[in-house]
Amino acid sequence: MNRISFFPGFIALLFMMSVSSSVIAAGQPFQASLTPDIAIHSRDTRIEGLTLSIWGENPQKALSLGLVNGSTGDSAGFSWGFLLNYADNYKGVHWAMVNYTKGSFLGWQHGFVNYTDQNFKGLQTGFVNYAGHLKGLQFGFVNYAERADTGVQLGLLNLLPQNKWFSEFPDALAPGMVFVNWRF
Repeated sequence: MNRISFFPGFIALLFMMSVSSSVIAAGQPFQASLTPDIAIHSRDTRIEGLTLSIWGENPQKALSLGLVNGSTGDSAGFSWGFLLNYADNYKGVHWAMVNYTKGSFLGWQHGFVNYTDQNFKGLQTGFVNYAGHLKGLQFGFVNYAERADTGVQLGLLNLLPQNKWFSEFPDALAPGMVFVNWRF
């Protein structure tokens, strides 16, 4: 085989492989699932579009509608779950009775209980709100932030344990307050 005739074919093959891999990496536009294992696509497939689920779990950048919406890896979008939204890391909106994020959340969580284990940046509105590290606003009956750089809590009971009792005022109020608490 002649090297000169081999080179254009090799370049064409590399081009086709790169185009096909970028199409595969882009994800699928639609997912429907009864459970993560009974679904159109496997739970490892990235969904970039719409997800309709009884219980779904995928890495995604999508509008997710269902009873239970699970997002793995770094995901984004709008998850509207009747019962539960859960995620590894999420950017966007979580609306459900319970919203849980294991890692970091950026955006708005709205539900009866909102829980972000690590970094929360944005707005939590619910009966009980928890953030491991708060940058934003918590609005609820009970608000708790393990740590806060800049944050405001509005509710009946507002807890920021890293605050000292009025000694850092006006930058920080207290470890626990009714109606309002903050740290800047």
